[in-house]
Amino acid sequence: MSDLGVLLQNAREKRGLSLDDIQETTKIRKRYLEAIESGDHTVLPGPFYVRAFVKNYSEAVGLDPDEVLRLYQHEVPAATVEQVAEPIPVRAPRRVKSQSSERLGKIGFNIMMWSFLILIVVVVWVYFINQDADPPKQADQGTNITDASSPPPADEETDEPAGSGATPPEVSPTPPVPTMAPTTVTFGSKVGKADQYDIGPAGPHKLEIKVVGGKSWLEVREGSNSGNKLFSKNAEDGTVQSYDLTGPLYINVGRSDLTEITVDGVPVPDGDRAGSKKLLLHPVQEEAPAGEGQAEDGETGGTEGNAAAQ
Repeated sequence: MSDLGVLLQNAREKRGLSLDDIQETTKIRKRYLEAIESGDHTVLPGPFYVRAFVKNYSEAVGLDPDEVLRLYQHEVPAATVEQVAEPIPVRAPRRVKSQSSERLGKIGFNIMMWSFLILIVVVVWVYFINQDADPPKQADQGTNITDASSPPPADEETDEPAGSGATPPEVSPTPPVPTMAPTTVTFGSKVGKADQYDIGPAGPHKLEIKVVGGKSWLEVREGSNSGNKLFSKNAEDGTVQSYDLTGPLYINVGRSDLTEITVDGVPVPDGDRAGSKKLLLHPVQEEAPAGEGQAEDGETGGTEGNAAAQ
């Protein structure tokens, strides 16, 4: 056993450690630890591993590894440094051009130059051909612009040439196309349980009721909730009902959130909630012009007075 091995073994035993404990701590195989204590370095992989194993063993038993390696450097072989020879770069041999390749290169260069010159000549020739083309034909200056024309015939009634001082016929102006006022939906009042909405302006309107998203009860009557029944059943999803709104219409929906009510495309507020809603749509009536009724009454009175007088 070597002096280094005795030192490491005594330090291990003083701490009450076994080789298995040192193996667990240093992760060095037990047979390598036994070889270090016995001084048989031939079992170890190499000089570098000998120094590394001794250093780890010393730290595991509480010794200064640098001091141990310094005192027992005659027993621990020095790690050899492998010299790596740098490869000498080999220059690629220069390719020797043969006479045939040089000749082909010259021929290719000459062909390219001649092609370029021919292309230039063709371009110049096309340019001059276009310049020498016939100029655009000009109008014959000797030809009269218009042939001799006879004067316009005279009117039979006025014995004057047509168009000479004649009064043009009067053209009535085209009347402007009347523009339709936009449809308005205005809340009027509460009629029973129904919300009354005034639909303006006066004139016909188009009412459309859509059921979207599920089934909903739908009832439509003329005038009021007791008027003539136009529709009354549980409408399926996608049902569309259209009516000409010329008079008051009563509408009762079971699910206002599944019903869309519009007049000429203008939506009518229906609450949009999962509950019933009752509406009374009242179109605005056109008012009679002021004094029209009085004039009719006056004419009737006058006629009756004349009849009595007779």
